[in-house]
Amino acid sequence: LAFLDEWMSNLPVKTMRQTLPKPEHCALLSVDLTAGFCDAGPLSGPRVRALAAPAAAFMQAAWQHGVTAQVLLQDTHSPDAPEFASWPPHCVRGTAEAETVGEIKTLPFFDRLEVIEKDSISSNLNTALPAWLAARPALDTFVVIGDCTDLCVYQLAMFLRLDADARGLRRRVIVPAALVDTYDFPVDAAQAAGAMPHPGDLFHAAALYHLALNGVEVVRRIDINL
Repeated sequence: LAFLDEWMSNLPVKTMRQTLPKPEHCALLSVDLTAGFCDAGPLSGPRVRALAAPAAAFMQAAWQHGVTAQVLLQDTHSPDAPEFASWPPHCVRGTAEAETVGEIKTLPFFDRLEVIEKDSISSNLNTALPAWLAARPALDTFVVIGDCTDLCVYQLAMFLRLDADARGLRRRVIVPAALVDTYDFPVDAAQAAGAMPHPGDLFHAAALYHLALNGVEVVRRIDINL
């Protein structure tokens, strides 16, 4: 897997102005930066928790740059969600886990953000996202941040890319590696628990590489200071 490490180490760093030269045509989509993945609950963890502050700072910088089309796509599960056959119950509607993470809730423009609930790892199946996109045809550049890289982030970025390809739309989809991450369940710990391993670094890198193979622009980070 040395090629994958080399690819990750050579991801470019772009500036906000380079990446988003026409902010009025851009949207920022944040996936699952909620208490249930950052602070408490069976799917919370330190890797995702570490995203909260830099993600909020990026959202603030993007807003100041003119990117005011910002969406929070968030697990808001029904108590009997079929997904709970695969994952422990989490982010149930009406619980603290389903709340937006505190760093984002304290943004001065939080009340102007669009919140779209989802009941699966898909942001577009049986959600308001397709209608939100259809109502904003001028948007042609999308930045995706959040968690998990190989699950909800991957599903969202691929939907945006494949939807554009299928309909002949010219659309950029951008994922900054520094603002997405996934959980880590090492092989030895998983075997001891009788569960499926999920080495976080590997699946994070592999998902980003596969997104790039499909035409998503993967960058190391988008520098908010330049």
